[in-house]
Amino acid sequence: MSQLIDCSKVLVINTGSEKGMGAFSNKDIKEGEVVEYGLMRRVDTDGNKNPYLFTWSDDRSVWAFASGCATFYNTTKQPNVKVDRYFDEDRFVITALQYINEGEELMHTYSSLQWRNCFQELNDIL
Repeated sequence: MSQLIDCSKVLVINTGSEKGMGAFSNKDIKEGEVVEYGLMRRVDTDGNKNPYLFTWSDDRSVWAFASGCATFYNTTKQPNVKVDRYFDEDRFVITALQYINEGEELMHTYSSLQWRNCFQELNDIL
């Protein structure tokens, strides 16, 4: 049997800032190493208003929520992880873009940061 979800290198804590909760490494992670992988579940809603959903199609018409800790990764324009989306398989893989120290916040650039209504204020301050 193959494991479909693994977020064992990640913990979610309150950042103590306006960001709220965030995903953090609970061990040192090498560049190129898989940080987390999991499944997505599609939902029938307008994700433009819900920041906890992922854009789950190239045409921006499908929305999904993620398993594991993926929902808690905050965004930045200088990410230390990337999210590969496998739309046809409803799964994702998050990989380190650089060496990540234990305790470091895991951040990626939201693919919809520039155009989603719910990220407008966030995009303005980054």
